[in-house]
Amino acid sequence: MFRTKYLFWSLLFAFVASLPVNIFGDDRPNILVIVADDLGYADLGFQGCKDIPTPHLDGLAKSGVTCTNGYVTHPFCSPTRAALLTGRYQQRFGHENNPAWLPEDRVAGLPLSETPLPSVLRTKGYATGCVGKWHLGAHPSFHPNRRGFEYYYGALGGGHIYLEGLKGNNEYTIPMNRNGEGEPLKGYITTVFGQEASEYIKKSQPKPWFLYLAFNAPHTPLQSTPELQQRVSHIESKERRDLAAMIVGMDDAVGEVLSTLDSTGQRENTLVFFFSDNGGPISVTKANNTPLRNGKGSVYEGGIRVPFVVSWPKKLPKDATFEKPVVSLDVFATSVSLSDESNLSSEKIDGVNLIPYLSGQTKESPHDSLFWRTGGGATFAARKGNWKLVGKRGEPAELYDLEKDISEQNNLAASEGERLKQLEQAYEEWNTKNVAPLFESPKQPRKKK
Repeated sequence: MFRTKYLFWSLLFAFVASLPVNIFGDDRPNILVIVADDLGYADLGFQGCKDIPTPHLDGLAKSGVTCTNGYVTHPFCSPTRAALLTGRYQQRFGHENNPAWLPEDRVAGLPLSETPLPSVLRTKGYATGCVGKWHLGAHPSFHPNRRGFEYYYGALGGGHIYLEGLKGNNEYTIPMNRNGEGEPLKGYITTVFGQEASEYIKKSQPKPWFLYLAFNAPHTPLQSTPELQQRVSHIESKERRDLAAMIVGMDDAVGEVLSTLDSTGQRENTLVFFFSDNGGPISVTKANNTPLRNGKGSVYEGGIRVPFVVSWPKKLPKDATFEKPVVSLDVFATSVSLSDESNLSSEKIDGVNLIPYLSGQTKESPHDSLFWRTGGGATFAARKGNWKLVGKRGEPAELYDLEKDISEQNNLAASEGERLKQLEQAYEEWNTKNVAPLFESPKQPRKKK
């Protein structure tokens, strides 16, 4: 009898879950996640930048909440994306490095054991699309269309040339990919991504949709158009000017997407996240991470704290700031919570639903602690409140008070021994739930002297 009742309710639940969203008469938001690539902390107007005009991203910040303590889970590319799409620290499942471009490799990519956000949202009645850089595995089993995205257009590798015919390695010159089929790049890639995202938004309504828009800008190679270069001609440094032109191009593309939301009447009820995948690579692109220490690849603030905006005009305050720590892990929990009111406790996720915090409904901090680890523990960090532990294997740990020392210049490990011990214990406890990296990042060729 129990089995019969259980089967009945299971089948009923499955049937209801499969019904179109509008049958319930709900008003769930569209969800747009925009990720920049290697963007400097201070390279946008709303972050204090004076030499690069970014009116559209500045407008996005004014339309929502700027999280001044916004983080990603890793100081470089693919691991951050793996955590973003799963809502779990990537160390939980071994995606701690960048996968090499090896289409025959069934291991180097987002593990098939993980359930990405678009797969979950599809079961909730959302349309799911991805435009832009993937970098979560080259084998066909890792393709976006097989990881929950109904629609995909973009570059599958870790980067791409910005205009057809320009120089780049093998991975950067592969054809663009549209739902599994290759095609040539037609136009400046950043502009094309904005256009493709806009078209997806137009075609997806009235069904609620989730769109992951992952720019490869301003990642190297530093390539742009003469028109973009002209708009930043006031910048004297050529390297800085090249970077600025790419950021302006990305700002234009974001502007087109936001304009499409406005023209289709969807802006008010679209939840928009914007952040970079990691800090800017200072020595490579002349990115500006002021006032943070170091940049891409580092677990100091310059590698993991990023520009971070959350905008939802219908529900969140405008032109506001939120000072408590948030992290890219929270995109998953927030999105699933808004798509379905059922409890998330059954999901093995590490993020939280940010809306109650950003709206002012609750005054607590979203996270008691945040953690970072690279190279299986070669470097690591932990933040609890305003205090941050920074460690490197085989070397004494460091401790910083971020409220007073955002630039991490004054190491307080010697004078705050008990606090240091508490943070080290918290990190070790977190680390017990992690696994070793499943694959290594590809070796970078040494430059000839």
